[in-house]
Amino acid sequence: MTTHREPLDSVLETVGETPLVRVHASPDEVPVYAKLETFNPGASVKDRIGKHMLERMLEDGTVSPGGTVIEPTAGNTGIGFAVAAGQLDVDAVFVVPERFSVEKQQLMRALGAEVVNTPSEDGMSRAIERAHELAEELDDAVVPQQFRNPLNAESHYATTAPEVFDALDGEVGAIVAGMGTGGTLMGMADYAREQGVDTRIVGVQPAGSTYGDLFGEETEEGEYKTEGIGTHDVSTNELVDPEKLDDLKTFSDEAIHGEMARLAREEGQLVASSAAANSLAAVEVAAEIRDGDVDAPHDTVVTVFCDSSERYLSKGVYREFAEWQG
Repeated sequence: MTTHREPLDSVLETVGETPLVRVHASPDEVPVYAKLETFNPGASVKDRIGKHMLERMLEDGTVSPGGTVIEPTAGNTGIGFAVAAGQLDVDAVFVVPERFSVEKQQLMRALGAEVVNTPSEDGMSRAIERAHELAEELDDAVVPQQFRNPLNAESHYATTAPEVFDALDGEVGAIVAGMGTGGTLMGMADYAREQGVDTRIVGVQPAGSTYGDLFGEETEEGEYKTEGIGTHDVSTNELVDPEKLDDLKTFSDEAIHGEMARLAREEGQLVASSAAANSLAAVEVAAEIRDGDVDAPHDTVVTVFCDSSERYLSKGVYREFAEWQG
């Protein structure tokens, strides 16, 4: 977060150092704190991986200045990469399933990127395939592949987690985060484990997602409106290591929709569905710690509010639930 104490040379210098703010629905005995990632220049947590991954790939020669980065993305990763690419002399192309936020796609184009759509019913699997097809057609093109590239998790190991531990003087009882690629939670989990404390690590998904398959659970695949987290095919989410997780929380779209409205109305937090899911899970984990149902080294819980609800207004996130589902 920019401090306004001195001028900065590039928008990339404003990525990270986002505020950590109390979630007031959490119990007094075990407060929940959320990283407000809308304070990044591209207004989402994905700015972190856009900057980190592209800088590292330029450093190691994976892509050259003037080359092209091609990424399958639901939107925010594209915006994060587009912000970085525009400042680092790299062209950007993003492959996006049609059903995802129109606002995000408009922002990617505004930042100078090309957007290629794939059919919604084909999911992210087809978007991934199409990205690789395009990379083969171009010279000096690379697919960073946020779903399997360890630089994704590394960006949160290097930035998000240290910021959290510094802000709370190392007293982090639990980390709770939605799993889309899994990079945020895996990177923060790795950092937490290195601190020598048994921080509780909890993943979050919407009902209909199949991350439970990784834990030997019987899962019922279904459609969900919650964006940015969840999966229909765990084989594409190669960063997720179930051995690093203590629990997986699942919430219905209806509960998530209600929490989006509550966060806006009661806490002034204009955040989207993934943040609402994280909020529900984090408050639940805090109650479990308070009641002694689970063990945690400290009486604090940290989560991530990934992006803003403003990117989903055209989808009716603040209308009646039935309208949002329609």
